[in-house]
Amino acid sequence: MGQSVVVLEKDPKVARSLAGGLRRHFSVHVINSREELREKLAKNHPEAIVLNIEYWRLTDVESLHRDFPDLAIVCTHRIPDEEMWMAALEAGATDVCPTDDVQNVLTSVRRSMALSRGAAAA
Repeated sequence: MGQSVVVLEKDPKVARSLAGGLRRHFSVHVINSREELREKLAKNHPEAIVLNIEYWRLTDVESLHRDFPDLAIVCTHRIPDEEMWMAALEAGATDVCPTDDVQNVLTSVRRSMALSRGAAAA
């Protein structure tokens, strides 16, 4: 399993659910703090991050996108709407998915990684 994903989630139940769905396809690291995130990104160089924007701000997404431009950033939210989705994409996210829709998150992570690899190769 060469590809890795970091899940940044404060709710332990949601973190377990997301990690469980992603772990069949990727190496998964679950963390719950910004400090730990920066350390993991610098040390492990994951291809994607799943970040709950109920707990972290869009400015966090902006800074991650700026500092790690090849990182696929999939945001989650309990009740995402179109306005939130557009704001997250403008901040540098590749998608926004409902927090409890693990299959949607998995699909989005896979698609985002493929797009990131394609952009890096171009």
